[in-house]
Amino acid sequence: MPARIIQANEAPFQTVPVDPVTLDIIENALRNARIEMDATLVRTAMSPGIREQGDAFPLIADHQGRMIVGQFGSYIGPFLEGFDGTVEDGDLIFLSDPYSVGGAISHSNDWLVLLPVFKGGRLIAYTSMFGHQSDIGGMVPGSMPIHATEIFQEGVRIPPVKIWKRGEYNEDLIKLVMHQSRTPDWCKADLNALIASCRVAAHRVVEMVERFGDDMFVSATDMLLERNHRAMKHLIETSIGEEKVTFEDYICDDGMGYGPYRIKCTMWRENGRVVLDFAGTDPQSKASINMLLNENMMRMFFGIYMIMIFDPQILFNDGYYDLIDVRIPEGSLLKPKFPAALSGRTHVLGRLFDILGGLLGQKTPEFLNAAGFSSSPHLFYAGHDKAGKWFQLFQIGFGGIPGRPLGDGPDGHSLFPGFTNVPNEFLERYFPLEIVRYETVADSGGAGLHRGGNGINMVYRFLEPGVIAIHDDRWFVPPWGVNGGLPGKRARKILTKADGSKIVVGNKLEDYPVEAGDELQFITWGGGGWGDPLDRDPALLAKELKQGLVTAEGARDYGVVLVDGAVDDGATEALRAKLRDERGDVGVFNFGPDIETLRANCLAETGLPAPTAPQWDAASNGVLAQAAE
Repeated sequence: MPARIIQANEAPFQTVPVDPVTLDIIENALRNARIEMDATLVRTAMSPGIREQGDAFPLIADHQGRMIVGQFGSYIGPFLEGFDGTVEDGDLIFLSDPYSVGGAISHSNDWLVLLPVFKGGRLIAYTSMFGHQSDIGGMVPGSMPIHATEIFQEGVRIPPVKIWKRGEYNEDLIKLVMHQSRTPDWCKADLNALIASCRVAAHRVVEMVERFGDDMFVSATDMLLERNHRAMKHLIETSIGEEKVTFEDYICDDGMGYGPYRIKCTMWRENGRVVLDFAGTDPQSKASINMLLNENMMRMFFGIYMIMIFDPQILFNDGYYDLIDVRIPEGSLLKPKFPAALSGRTHVLGRLFDILGGLLGQKTPEFLNAAGFSSSPHLFYAGHDKAGKWFQLFQIGFGGIPGRPLGDGPDGHSLFPGFTNVPNEFLERYFPLEIVRYETVADSGGAGLHRGGNGINMVYRFLEPGVIAIHDDRWFVPPWGVNGGLPGKRARKILTKADGSKIVVGNKLEDYPVEAGDELQFITWGGGGWGDPLDRDPALLAKELKQGLVTAEGARDYGVVLVDGAVDDGATEALRAKLRDERGDVGVFNFGPDIETLRANCLAETGLPAPTAPQWDAASNGVLAQAAE
C-alpha cells in the first residue's frame, strides 16, 4: 500500500497568481539551494568517489515528490507508492536496495536519503541525495563483483528504513549497516554528508516559504513544472515523428566470457506522447551487467538529452513525464528479475545515452551526436601496506566524448557533466601508487569534420602488492561515427610486470593480483567522429599534431598529409580526391565492422579472445553456462 503522509495541518494549498519576478527569484533560489547541496557534500564527504569526483546526485522536489531542480529525476513518487509506512515531520528515510524501489537507484552502492520538509505541520517539499559508496561489503573490495550472479553477493541491501523517526536517531541501525563495510569511516562520513546536504536544502526551502508564503511557493513550483511541460511538448512535436525509428547498440561482454548483449529501442510519437519501446533487447545476464531501469529514470534521460541538444536554457524538472511512455520487457537486460546481480550496470547506463542519440538524430541528422558516452570506466586497487593498514581505491575514469554538431568532443570527459577527475596528487598522497603518465591517446577519437574526443591513457605504478579490478566497455564494439565521421578507437588495458613482461588484461577484470613495481596502462575509448573528415581544416590538423592530439599517420584519415609538422597542400588535395573516389557516398552511421567480423578479428586486434555469443534458457532467462562449451 502507498505511504501515509501524517500532517498536523491538512489544509489544501491554494493556487495564487505569481508574477514573473517572484517566479524568477524562487526558481533561482532553488537552483542555488541545489548547488549548495553539492558544496556541502564535497566539504563533508571522505571517499574520493564522492568528495573528489562528485558521484552523487541531489534533488529538491515539491510536496507531491516531483523534482523541481536536480540531476537524476525524481524517484520519490514511485517510492511513496511502494513504501508501506508513514512519512512524518522529523523523519529521514534511508535505502539502497534497487528492487525495493523499482530501480529508482540502480545498484546497492548508491545510498539514498530522503528528507520530507514540513512547515507549520504541513508537508511542503522533499529534499534528497544519493551517492556511490566505495564499499558496502560483499565478495570483493568495492562491492561491484563482475562475477556476481545474484544481488546477495554484492553487499548489504538496505530497504527503506528511517534513520530519524519523528526526530529520534536510530544509532543501532547505522552501526549495523557500517559493520558490513570494509571502509566504515568513509561510509559513515559520506552518509552524514548526504544527510547534511538534504538538511541544508530543506532549510533553504523553509526560508523561501517563510518569505513568500506557502501558497505562493507551491504555485510557483507548479508553474515551473507546467513551463517545462509546455517546452518539452513543443520539442516533441517538432523533433519526434509518428513514423517508428529503431536503433540498437551493444554491451561488449559480461566479464564472464559472453557477449555482446544487444539493447534495442524503437521510438515514435503517438497521441502527442513519445513512446520508447525496448522490445528486442536481450534477456538478462547471469552476470552483473544488468540494469533495473526505472521508467522515470528513462524519462529523465530522454528529457535531459532533448534539452541539452535542442534548448539548454530550459530548467530541467519532472514536469514532462506524462509525455513519455517507456516500455521495458520483463526479464530483459533492462528489467531483470529478482535476485539478478546489478552492480555492473554502469555500461548499460552509459550506452542508453548513445542509443538516445542514435534515435533522436535519425529525423534530424544535423542534431545527431556520434557514440562515446558509452560507459563509466572504474578502477579498484586494494590491499595492505607495509604497516598492515588496509587501503582501497575506487576511481572513475573518462573516455572520449562524441563528436557533435557544434564541435569536437572533449578529450577524456565523463558522460555526467558534474563529474571531475581525482587529482593525481591526491591519489599519490593517500594510496600506495604513482601516476606515471596521464595523457590523451592521439588518434583515438574518430576522424570527422568534428573530431571525436580522444580517450585517456592513465598509467598507474603500484607500490604495494594487492588486487585490482577493472570495469570498462567499448573494447569489442567501437563507438560509431555519424554523418561521415569514423568510429573511435577501442579501450584496452595493458599490465607491465616489474620484470618488463606485458600482459593484455580484460576490460572487465576482478581480483587480479599485482605486485609492487607493476604498471597498468588504463586506456579508454575515443568518441566517434561527426561529419566528413575530408572537410576538416588541414591547418587545424597541423596544430593538433603539435598538441599531441593526432599523429601524422592519423591525419591521413582526414586526407591530410603532414610533412615536418606542416601541411603539404598538393599531396593533401590529391589524397582527399583519392579517398573520396574510393569510399563513395557516406551514410548517416558508420558502425565499423559487423559483429561477426569483429569476432573473427578480435584476438589479432585486441589481444583478447572474442566473447562467446550468449544463449538463453527460456525458463530462467539466464545465460546458459554450457553455451561456451
